[in-house]
Amino acid sequence: MTEHPTAAWTAQQILEAFPEDTAPRYLVRDRDQIYGECCRHRLRDLGTSEVLTAPQSPWQNPFAERLVGSIRRECLDHVIVLGEKHLRRILKGYFDYYLGSRTHLSLAKDAPTTRVVQGPEVGKIVELPQVGGLHHRYERRAA
Repeated sequence: MTEHPTAAWTAQQILEAFPEDTAPRYLVRDRDQIYGECCRHRLRDLGTSEVLTAPQSPWQNPFAERLVGSIRRECLDHVIVLGEKHLRRILKGYFDYYLGSRTHLSLAKDAPTTRVVQGPEVGKIVELPQVGGLHHRYERRAA
């Protein structure tokens, strides 16, 4: 992470994010200057096609907008952030919850990190607070 990303830094991050043959076919991006010539060359070398959003139209990336909206509605609208370190801790907890516990309609009401269905024989249902008690996960545990 850096406060002042450059095109060269972004190109290196893209290379490290997609080792070997794991690069996506398309990259939806805005017209930010961090996607300079060296970044565009790197994407081309990886076989990734760029799809540019219209100028000054950040709403054209529905996946990012949906995630940002979820973070705001389900997390940040309910807490008072006391600083950058506190925000990072809150967001880490929320992302752990989002990927491991929160159900998603597009995944047939499962979480991205799947869990096995626990039958009544496993034990009583217990409540596990997450994101500082803002959300909860329920599991069966033996008594």
